[in-house]
Amino acid sequence: MDRAPGPSVRLRLTLSYAAFLMVAGALLLAAVWLFLLRYVPERALIVPSGTPIRYDVFPVRSNLLRVFAPRAAGVLAFLLVFGLVGGWFLAGRMLAPLTRVTEATRKAANGSLSHRIRLPGRRDEFRELADAFDTMLARLDAHVSEQRRFAANASHELRTPLAITKALLDVARSDPEHDTGELLDRLHAVNARAIDLTEALLLVSRAEQRSFAREDVDLSLLAEEATETLLPLAEKHGIGIETSGGITPTTGSEALLLQLTMNLVHNAIVHNLPGQGRVWVSTAVLAETVALTVENTGEHLTPELAGTLTEPFRRGTERVHTDHAGAGLGLAIVRTITHAHDGTLTLTPRPSGGLRITVELPVNVGG
Repeated sequence: MDRAPGPSVRLRLTLSYAAFLMVAGALLLAAVWLFLLRYVPERALIVPSGTPIRYDVFPVRSNLLRVFAPRAAGVLAFLLVFGLVGGWFLAGRMLAPLTRVTEATRKAANGSLSHRIRLPGRRDEFRELADAFDTMLARLDAHVSEQRRFAANASHELRTPLAITKALLDVARSDPEHDTGELLDRLHAVNARAIDLTEALLLVSRAEQRSFAREDVDLSLLAEEATETLLPLAEKHGIGIETSGGITPTTGSEALLLQLTMNLVHNAIVHNLPGQGRVWVSTAVLAETVALTVENTGEHLTPELAGTLTEPFRRGTERVHTDHAGAGLGLAIVRTITHAHDGTLTLTPRPSGGLRITVELPVNVGG
């Protein structure tokens, strides 16, 4: 935004300091006049004849004023100069931290998010401002880096089905006698994967923008719906599912929270021990939050690997791979929906193998 140039804050503070000193000096001189000079006689004292003469000095008000006024003016001039010089120096010292904050802001506006102020000294208003700005820069830097990785990964993931489709069409063009049915089946599968990936990207964008209406939601009902919907998939892989928990009221988008629950249960089923795996889905009401927990059996995971599974297009290399590998956005969508509902997501490897994922959302007291 273009603004007309104006006096700097340092100049305004300097003038304020000088004006304060001038007012204080004027008040002091006025106090001298009111409480001292007004009691000095205006005329010389006349001594009657026969009165013993004392040779004391009796000042006259006019003489005092004639002597006092130039010196008072000199004092005020000194206070003015002292206030301007001292105020300029003090204002510069006080505003020095703000200059560093402004410099960091300009660098951030030019795209440099790695710069940090790191203002030394004890905590005060400027230090709190600098610390808050550093925290904001760190979050922006992490968010921009994540978005760049996400865009690169999304481009790569979307390019793969398009490249496969192009290759299949080139084969069909060069070999007209090629089995059309097989070609259509493969094209259908590739196209379905591209559609799923696109819908997942749109869902992530919608959740990040928080463009949804909030309503009363019971997580226990969503957990039951998700397990019933995915029960055939679990039976196909020989996975047993157990659900538990009572009413867990919260507020948010029922559709997004159902998608979150579906992703967690689906992830627990497809990344499991085939033929002998288990999945536990539970809900609970805590002190100030409600919790949805999904656990599954599976391969042993390290805490470092578990901490990266919510990154977009990240797949655990140590986990069991199935024909339902997905687009790599399942837990990334879960994390985005959780943050959009002001919740927390925790991934913890189970000692016996597998993963425990807990989503905590604000409790709906009225629910």
